[in-house]
Amino acid sequence: MAEQKRDYYEVLGVAKTADDAEIKKAYRTLAKKYHPDANPGDKDAEAKFKEASEAYGVLSDPEKRKQYDQYGFAAFSDGAGGFGGFDFTNTQDLGSMFGDIFGDLFGGGFGGFGGFGRSSRSANGNSPARGANLRTEVRITFDEMVKGCTKNITVNLKEECETCHGTGAKPGTSKETCQKCGGKGQVAMTQRTMFGMMQSVQPCPDCNGTGTIIREKCPSCRGSGYKTERKTLSVTIPAGIETGQAVRLFGKGEPGVNGGQRGDLLVEIIVGGSNRFERDGMDVYTEEKIPFTIAALGGPIVVKTVDGQVEYTVKAGTQTGTKVRLRGKGIPNVRNANERGDHYLILTVETPTVLNRKQKAALREFAKTMGENPSGND
Repeated sequence: MAEQKRDYYEVLGVAKTADDAEIKKAYRTLAKKYHPDANPGDKDAEAKFKEASEAYGVLSDPEKRKQYDQYGFAAFSDGAGGFGGFDFTNTQDLGSMFGDIFGDLFGGGFGGFGGFGRSSRSANGNSPARGANLRTEVRITFDEMVKGCTKNITVNLKEECETCHGTGAKPGTSKETCQKCGGKGQVAMTQRTMFGMMQSVQPCPDCNGTGTIIREKCPSCRGSGYKTERKTLSVTIPAGIETGQAVRLFGKGEPGVNGGQRGDLLVEIIVGGSNRFERDGMDVYTEEKIPFTIAALGGPIVVKTVDGQVEYTVKAGTQTGTKVRLRGKGIPNVRNANERGDHYLILTVETPTVLNRKQKAALREFAKTMGENPSGND
């Protein structure tokens, strides 16, 4: 019988609300403690190192973390091995995913576990890199959530400078190759560590890791290559979305570095409340007051649902607190609009507070047939 996996948050020792920095810090600590180079021949340490690396590989990736938070290990149960198709024997994947952390911990010159490390790190620090994601938020009403909607949002985005066309250099000039690093963007340094003499690769201090130096900066963008512009974007929000979920606008984040792709813009949704409906996942609840005559004899009532009014027939003898389900009258599934939750009615029987003489007399006659002797004046 296969050993049951531990929860990834438990493995790293962080809360489910931990941010990226906390997750990275926790993994750095575990990686340093259990790395095979620091524990030669220790199979238990190697297993814990692999477990921590697997957990970090999921929780450090926004999409994988979102899937894991929602579906747990089932999100990666496609037989791909490890998590989401990541293979621990693939040294190229390991280098790209963990290279920055291992470079900080072990100076970029360690070998050992799986052969990754020095061989998998890029020799060129100015290779293309994807831009960072941006986040913003938009508020929608309860009704807009039910039906889905389109919203316009205004955000500050970096666009290529029209003066220098993104080079950052003054027109008529160009970037120069950094002499210190020879255009690699990195310089090697040797230092003594607890593991002995280690060689580390660090960003070049002269060019800040870019591999180039701008002698004369563009006057329009001051050498950044970009100018910030106020943009209005349209966001299509699917029906059934919940507060805290986000809509991703691909390619609307920070510009990439050295020709890398732009990041994405994550639009977090905040859904307003409703005076009538109480939401619970895809289901909604309402309290419906019914006359005591309808409760006793049965009869139709009109119920307001998220889609409009519908008629429901109350059964005779219904008591206060009775729970009724209207199938398919709840909130749409955010991933499949054809799938709906249910609408639950909590029925409350109303007792009239004001009666005329004729009504009182009729009730007394009814009480006599029930063997009752109610008090009260006419």
